[in-house]
Amino acid sequence: MPSATAAPPALPLDAEGILALAARSMFHLFSSISQGMFLVDRGGRIVWVNEGYRRFLPALGFSSIDQFLGHRVEDVIPNTQMRRVLDTGEPILIDLLTNKAGTFVVSRIPLREEREGDAGATPGEVIGAIGIVLFDHPETTLQPLISKFALLQRDLDDARRELASQRANPLYQQSADGQRRSKYTFASFIGSSPAAVEVKRHARRAAQSSSPVLLLGETGTGKELLAHAIHAASARAGGMFVSVNIAAVPDTLLEAEFFGVAPGAFTGADRKAREGKFKLADGGTLFLDEIGDMPLGLQAKLLRALQEGEIEPLGSNKLVPFDARVIAATSRDLAALVREGRFREDLYYRLNVLPVRVPPLRERRADIPALVEVLGEDMALRSGEAPPELAPDALALLAAQHWRGNIRELRNVLEQVTMRSDSQRIDAAQLERILREAGQEKIAAPEPLPSEAADSAEGAALLRPLAQQVAELERRAIAAAMAATGGNKLASSRLLGISRATLYERLENPE
Repeated sequence: MPSATAAPPALPLDAEGILALAARSMFHLFSSISQGMFLVDRGGRIVWVNEGYRRFLPALGFSSIDQFLGHRVEDVIPNTQMRRVLDTGEPILIDLLTNKAGTFVVSRIPLREEREGDAGATPGEVIGAIGIVLFDHPETTLQPLISKFALLQRDLDDARRELASQRANPLYQQSADGQRRSKYTFASFIGSSPAAVEVKRHARRAAQSSSPVLLLGETGTGKELLAHAIHAASARAGGMFVSVNIAAVPDTLLEAEFFGVAPGAFTGADRKAREGKFKLADGGTLFLDEIGDMPLGLQAKLLRALQEGEIEPLGSNKLVPFDARVIAATSRDLAALVREGRFREDLYYRLNVLPVRVPPLRERRADIPALVEVLGEDMALRSGEAPPELAPDALALLAAQHWRGNIRELRNVLEQVTMRSDSQRIDAAQLERILREAGQEKIAAPEPLPSEAADSAEGAALLRPLAQQVAELERRAIAAAMAATGGNKLASSRLLGISRATLYERLENPE
């Protein structure tokens, strides 16, 4: 009696039969799950199209399947790479194809004839190829993958920019043994105001000398940056730049930090000698930051080292010569400390050979827009976020502030603006709110904008002969330069970018 249910078909028993069955199954599977599939023969003519691919025909300019079949694939599917697959016999497993039908993720696989041999069937010549549309509209179907790739690409781009900036700036590069180099040049001191130009002029002059330099200025004005720049522009630029913040080192360790420690100098000391900062800076520059905080007991030893050019390591009886150029900096009034007996007068005169006063930010308000741009770009490079865009009224509000912390405080404000604001563009109202939230109680109002009457008066003043206006502008510029340099004609000519002879000529013949 026959069975009520038909027996399931049995698998082929031979390997070739199993492979043939698997090939048919895979073909039908791809045809059903793909967005579209077609076949081309050896000559590249389309011989078969599945149901899924037919929906793309109208966009390709065909109203029926009969119009599509028989054409060479490159004639009916723009930008296809199927001919390359037929010529090389190499598959293109994943590719992006864009034409008037849209953008697709596609796969192209060559078909080969089977040859019978002693080892069984082997692939022979290419007899055609299969084109498979894996995804259409990849911008939506592959959005999670694309988003992850975009994030990785952004991180890679940021890393490349950071690496490029370091490679382009040799001052960031360290030698193989980890030696310290200066990080900044005079170009790093941002500003073109008269005060900024003057301090850079004095610092460049100091770089040409080997005498001690004393940088005077409030905290956050850029004294350490100038110290780096002086070293980089000096004849010692190939040597090390060693920095010591005296205020950050305990008084009991300062002597060892400066002069080094001999082997076994005290209980628990290393059996090997430890070089101090003076010896590390041999042939280079030693930067003593916050020199006004140095204890009186150590000031005498520092004075002797500067005068004699030799040091005596802690626990040693031997004198060690050194050759280091000293740059000192302080935010304190050293002259007042000398009068109060808290700083040695002889050390003060030894350090105060080439004094350079670094102006506070409130004396160079014209540099604030340039500083905002540079600081914003640096913040963006470090954080990967877009820098804030400050409206003109917001920049005017920044320029009106007192800036007790100078550039360091300005950077802090910009970082808070970036973190606290929901929008990239910041106006004066938003900036004032953020300043108050940051704890600033007194916010200075910006200078009022010129009125319409003033604008019209200024416009009328411009309606004069151009030569007369140029001559007037030259007189004002020369007067401002002479006032800024205390009447020094050489300094004034350098500040104005003209020769001294030209300056004398303008002074004698102002018209």
